[in-house]
Amino acid sequence: MRSISTVVLILAFACGSAQAAPSGAEAKMAATVDAEQTRTLKFLEAMVNQNSGSRNLKGVRKVRDLVVPEFAALGFTSRWIPMEQTGRAGHLVLTHKGGKGAKKLLLIGHLDTVFEPDSPFQTYVLKGDKATGPGVGDDKGGIAVILAAVRAMQAAGTLKNANIEVFLTGDEEEAGSPTEIARGDLVAAAKTADVALDFEGLSREDGKDMGSIARRSSQSWTLTIETKSGHSSGVWSERSGDGAIYAAAKIITALREELPESYLTLNVGLIAGGALADVAEDNAHVSAQGKTNIIAGKVVARGDLRTLSLEQNRNAMRKMEGIVARKFPGVTSAKITFSEGYPPMAPTEGNKALLAKLNGVNATLGLAQMHPLDPMKRGAGDISFVAEYIDGLVGLGPHSTGDHAPGETVDVPSLWTQAKRAALLMTRLSAEKSAK
Repeated sequence: MRSISTVVLILAFACGSAQAAPSGAEAKMAATVDAEQTRTLKFLEAMVNQNSGSRNLKGVRKVRDLVVPEFAALGFTSRWIPMEQTGRAGHLVLTHKGGKGAKKLLLIGHLDTVFEPDSPFQTYVLKGDKATGPGVGDDKGGIAVILAAVRAMQAAGTLKNANIEVFLTGDEEEAGSPTEIARGDLVAAAKTADVALDFEGLSREDGKDMGSIARRSSQSWTLTIETKSGHSSGVWSERSGDGAIYAAAKIITALREELPESYLTLNVGLIAGGALADVAEDNAHVSAQGKTNIIAGKVVARGDLRTLSLEQNRNAMRKMEGIVARKFPGVTSAKITFSEGYPPMAPTEGNKALLAKLNGVNATLGLAQMHPLDPMKRGAGDISFVAEYIDGLVGLGPHSTGDHAPGETVDVPSLWTQAKRAALLMTRLSAEKSAK
């Protein structure tokens, strides 16, 4: 007959938790996250019930005012970086100074949501293990996870040695312009840090938590074509050419046929052509006018390019420019321009090593190993701006569904799982020496 201890050990192996179990400070952190669930949810509710659409500058600042005292109580100093010059409220930076020579951790999240004050979706509602509300997952849930994690670290005595900078942007959902200014301070913070941890939502596939070590770029482009115009009876002639719409069709077809490769996509989102055509100031509307008996003289088209690395992005842009530069009948001018956009976050060896460390935490917590998420399934985000300077992980926030739409819902238990993961991971990283 087997002893009770033997049976427990067998079950532990079966659950994947036999490598270790939380003890000492790590056990204290896990217990603190659980003990403070009600407190954390009240903080999340307060944030969600304060509208902070990206264009609601006053609302973003009010969320800032909710966040600052919570972190100040843990020894964090706060700094507000105004961003009115970019059309946005600003960024909140919360800094905790720990042990000299210890790794500096850059935690990334955001105060804003996609839901502006005119949205009908404004209120936090908790029902069992689910909570709904604007930004309840993206990314006020992420902020709640950060706070729960650092509170747990303080309770266990591991926060005192941790060098942490929490960088909460106020315009992640709709970045201010120019992005060189809007993201300049975030990039500067990354250059002095060792690791970036992004607290946007946890990805799941078939019920399994996934590790995110890469995300693709998001970059808009605008194609403008001008050609000879005239009476439609002269179309296809050597004198008049084919017109702008035929030329646009050939160029866009060439882009579709010649650009495809792994992890690269190109979308055409808007197009207009006629005797006259134009793109509105908001870049979300196009207009055209003309007649059936007039050869179209102008086409404008807009779309986006997504890639997995800076090299892939540069090569794609060069290829697109080469296609547009080809000669087409009657074309007098053809050009393509690219916006600043979000750069890619490539799946580097450093990022993979960070995921391995997170999986060490999972083993201690008795959680399943997290496999890398396919980058095709993760959109662009703020960590992309720092990816070329620093190793990083994405998806340390809670799991949520319906993001960016009324009914956005967070899986409440994932808040506690993610807070425990973050607390243990940050504690272990803080025990390592800085390379900077």
